[in-house]
Amino acid sequence: MYQKITDLKEKFDAELERIENLADLENVRVAYLGKKGSVTDLLKGMKELSNEEKKAFGQKVNELKGVVADRIAEKTAQLKEKEIEAEINLMPEFDLSMPAKIDGGSYHPITLVQRECERIFKSMGFTVEDYSEVVTDYECFESLNIPKHHPARDMQDTYYLENGQLLKSQTSAAQNAIYKKYRDALVNDGVPIKAIFPGRCFRNEATDACHENTFFQMEGVMVDRNISISNLIYFMKTMLSEVFQRDIKVRLRPGFFPFVEPGFELDINCLICGGEGCPSCKHSGWLELCPCGMIHPQVLKAGGIDPDEYTGFAFGLGLTRLVMMKYGIKDIRDLNSGSLESLSQFTDDE
Repeated sequence: MYQKITDLKEKFDAELERIENLADLENVRVAYLGKKGSVTDLLKGMKELSNEEKKAFGQKVNELKGVVADRIAEKTAQLKEKEIEAEINLMPEFDLSMPAKIDGGSYHPITLVQRECERIFKSMGFTVEDYSEVVTDYECFESLNIPKHHPARDMQDTYYLENGQLLKSQTSAAQNAIYKKYRDALVNDGVPIKAIFPGRCFRNEATDACHENTFFQMEGVMVDRNISISNLIYFMKTMLSEVFQRDIKVRLRPGFFPFVEPGFELDINCLICGGEGCPSCKHSGWLELCPCGMIHPQVLKAGGIDPDEYTGFAFGLGLTRLVMMKYGIKDIRDLNSGSLESLSQFTDDE
């Protein structure tokens, strides 16, 4: 019986030496260690042995089983390494010092227009601020003269989190923090508050050619003594003429926003259809671009600024819609589509 173990081990060693690929090695593994394998068959003859002999013989069979399994594992590692070396040898030689050939990427059109707007406003003395996309109810609504249960909240159905915070539905959510950040310089040193804060906004609304549930705005504020609507119109006209490199036909019409009084909607003549009417402008010839107005006294108070001493204007520039006008993009959904075919045509002019 013990001679069978020795003979089987010698046979296994001989077969293993001839194996040159993983497929043949798997066949050998099954032939020796499978349920009907040669090692398992050795146990069938144990019924003729005494109990003491069975114990000793079974131990030897298990030792053989362990040796076979270890040798197969070693052979597997050797063959895998051999396959990898063969693949490496098949690879063409190349010079590691040569520069990689990589197609140049391009910035997203919203990034391009945002940077351009930032450059324009910086040239007019504005600072560029960043702000969180997750804000509190106070930041997004209450500090902007929109108390709880105010009907104006129905205009901005947004996404609330389990902790009571929300994804900001407007870049105006940063206003309160900006006022508090710069009020000491305004009051003590007479330095006007002039800031823009671009960012991504979220609203739970149906999408169409000119509406998305995720879009970009650029909020802008200026606070000082004797600020008027004339200042607002000047800065907006200057910005638009710089972005489009030509005079743009605009109109101001009354609009209600709780955080400004008086409030306006600044519309531009649709550059996609030339004012004739298309789905992007809802066939009106005009596209709403920039809600704006004079900052409401309650909003200034919430920011720690005396509305009897200071006034200011605020605007919420629709960056996404500005991009559509600048590049002639007819459907706002293209900007969030991730389509490289659509987005890769834009390049940085710098």
